Amino acid sequence: MNRIEASDYHELVQPAEPRLSPEGDRVTFVRRTPEDDETTAATIHVVPVGGDEPRQFTAADGVDGQPRWSPDGDRLAFASTRGEGDRQQLWLLPTGGGEARRLTDVVGGIDDLEWSPDGTRLLFTQQVSEADREEGRDFAVDPDYEPEAPDPRVIDRMIYRAGTEYFDGRRSHVYVLDVEAALEGAVDPGDDDAGAAITRLTDGDADYVGPTWGDSGTVYYATKAGEQPDDSVTYDLLEHETGTDERTEFTQTTGWVSGLEATADGRIAFEYTDEERLTLGQTELRVHDRSSGTETTPTAPLDRTIGHSSTFEWDPEGESLYFTTPDEGSRVLWSVPGDGSEEPTRVYGDGVTVESFSVGSDAVAVAQSEWDHPGDLFLTTRGGAETVRLTRVNHEYLSDRAVRQPEEVWFESGGAEIQGWLLTPPDFGGEVQRPSEAASEQGSRDPDDTYPLVIEIHGGPHSQWTTSGTMWHEFQTLAARGYVVCWSNPRGSTGYGEAHASAIERDWGDVTLTDVLAGVDAVCKRDYIDEDELYVTGGSFGGFMTAWTVTQTDRFRAAVSQRGVYDLSSFYGSTDAFKLVEGDFGTTPWEEPEFLWKQSPVAHVPDVETPTLVLHSDQDFRTPANTAELFYLGLQKHGVDTRLVRYPREGHELSRSGEPGHVVDRIERIARWFDGYSAYSEAPLALERERDAGLSSAMDESETEDAGETDE
Repeated sequence: MNRIEASDYHELVQPAEPRLSPEGDRVTFVRRTPEDDETTAATIHVVPVGGDEPRQFTAADGVDGQPRWSPDGDRLAFASTRGEGDRQQLWLLPTGGGEARRLTDVVGGIDDLEWSPDGTRLLFTQQVSEADREEGRDFAVDPDYEPEAPDPRVIDRMIYRAGTEYFDGRRSHVYVLDVEAALEGAVDPGDDDAGAAITRLTDGDADYVGPTWGDSGTVYYATKAGEQPDDSVTYDLLEHETGTDERTEFTQTTGWVSGLEATADGRIAFEYTDEERLTLGQTELRVHDRSSGTETTPTAPLDRTIGHSSTFEWDPEGESLYFTTPDEGSRVLWSVPGDGSEEPTRVYGDGVTVESFSVGSDAVAVAQSEWDHPGDLFLTTRGGAETVRLTRVNHEYLSDRAVRQPEEVWFESGGAEIQGWLLTPPDFGGEVQRPSEAASEQGSRDPDDTYPLVIEIHGGPHSQWTTSGTMWHEFQTLAARGYVVCWSNPRGSTGYGEAHASAIERDWGDVTLTDVLAGVDAVCKRDYIDEDELYVTGGSFGGFMTAWTVTQTDRFRAAVSQRGVYDLSSFYGSTDAFKLVEGDFGTTPWEEPEFLWKQSPVAHVPDVETPTLVLHSDQDFRTPANTAELFYLGLQKHGVDTRLVRYPREGHELSRSGEPGHVVDRIERIARWFDGYSAYSEAPLALERERDAGLSSAMDESETEDAGETDE
């Protein structure tokens, strides 16, 4: 059996966006796999629910996404970058066979794609500027057109960048495309009639988000309210009659609207978070009934949040809502009647991470990951009584890899019960555990064997970790290199109720660190853990906590802080998420500057002795690099072993969806940094080696393998 390595990332397949066909006999999904060091291939595949192998549905030319069956199942709409340029355009593929045809040539890309119930039109959004709208580039644009970057860049908005890009005046607007008109007149790129089939529903200097169809003549969407929308958490929800172009505001909500879901008879589901508990409270689902004007909150009885990475949708009958929540180390699927007549029912997901799902008449298609695989498609009944596995996209890779099952651990800290997991190396106990072996015991071992321990701290802070998800590869890689890996969901995490998540109010550092160190103490009671060989790492809030940890204790031999927040005031002034500071700390830098300074890791840099590697992305506009630079400079000024590694072209999602070469490099640098300080490794200190020594980036191209696909 081969051990998992960081470079194996190039061989891993990630299935996403499952969609059940209207007949319920097939499921489409997006198959993502690294193509080379810089790009990831994404094609649409289809798998029969009867158990046959999946087959590729779209050509390997561009990056495909958002597969959407037409209501009659005869056609599949999707977005793709195939052809010239890198803008996603709308394509249509006959499901019975034939070539895909491009329906749009728009400047702003395609998002939020959805068929009308009668199958005649497609709803979508795109990001466009006022000039784009005035010049009609949001209807049709020359494929050679490239916008010029502003010089100078003049900014009037509070939030003027996100992801890895500046907005530069672009706003999200809602469009409808007439499918037959597009097929007749918008075939060739650059055609003068290319935009004739497209109608823009919204306009002006505002963002319109979460659009969805009600009946075939009604679209619902949301937009920020208030004189300063970037500083607002209130959304107006709007009804738009496409026949008359009449628009009506019917309710408001507060919080973070990611989408709306509506029924044909005018019941609209949306997210709601109490403005007074914006970041510390739980997000609920509300349903507004247009016929009666009444609203219900069907998720109110459930002490779980519709939180980060969660989705929701109506069943085909429009009776019940299906949604996911974090739940004690799993991400699980629930259902609840839209009228709130019954309490939510837990449908599916014990021990798994439900990434996304699609509800059909008789079944639910689920993309999920578990401890023994990083992602596959499953089909379960609407009540979750029976489940079948539809794919094994990583079977060939996993067949000769040693994959260890994490052990669940619970420990007490600060009056709370904390859940965590422990992952031991593949040879722990002198045996290798295969993915198919779901043994709960870790086996016998030589009592003289001891191992170094890596503590991983999750981001958020209001999120949770599981035994799977995006960290599967990193955890298994570190374990394969001889480390015991421990991760947990300390107070502040979601999945354990509102009281658990809100326990870090006005105190990110000490409360979380109390729980992290309680986990260290509990794990170190095991005689195979070398308590003199402790290491710590984490990203985003986990980067904050890694830095906070090394300012408060010298128990760890080395640390790697990633994508972190190091100065809360500077973070507040440079992030697109300044509401997190206002919500979690209840203040601003002008109200309590000294308090926020003392709550920041940089304030305590003179106390750091732990060698600390700092990793950051050049275009991270969620946790901008300015605070990382301050932390790194402080470490240098105080004589701490340190190095700053910055990844070009990357944003805050580096560890989850960055360039494959960067994803691999990040994991290898973490391991190399720890190895240099470990008595269990003969590796020299990273600071004493060539900067890229021992990393995949330093290898000859012939030594690396690609995992792309090129056939139709």
